[in-house]
Amino acid sequence: MPQKPLPPSSPESNQGDRNTQEFEEAFSDVERSLQSLLERYHQVQRDQQRQAQLQQRRQQIKQELHRTSSRRSLQAELKQLKEQLETIELNLESQLFSWGSLKEPFWQAIRFGGLGIVLGWILKSCAN
Repeated sequence: MPQKPLPPSSPESNQGDRNTQEFEEAFSDVERSLQSLLERYHQVQRDQQRQAQLQQRRQQIKQELHRTSSRRSLQAELKQLKEQLETIELNLESQLFSWGSLKEPFWQAIRFGGLGIVLGWILKSCAN
């Protein structure tokens, strides 16, 4: 027997609207996450290119240090390049660890760890 279409004010229709809204919100979250990932990817690419350029320049300066007598300016530039390389390396290493990636596991550990402690207290009080 065919079913009649439900009127717009029925609970089933409201549930469908709610499901559609939840799907759209989830899709928007995925879109934002993907955009964030893409931006981070581009940043890593830029940092890697800059790192390669700085390392190449550092090698040039080291070679020039052996050949020339104007060592002070070259040593100052070498020190500056070293600091920039360290900063870039730190940025590249931080790509794997961020609060955003650790936030959910952290709170789950807190939640379930706390639940375990509470259950332990309950079981201990029941055993006495």
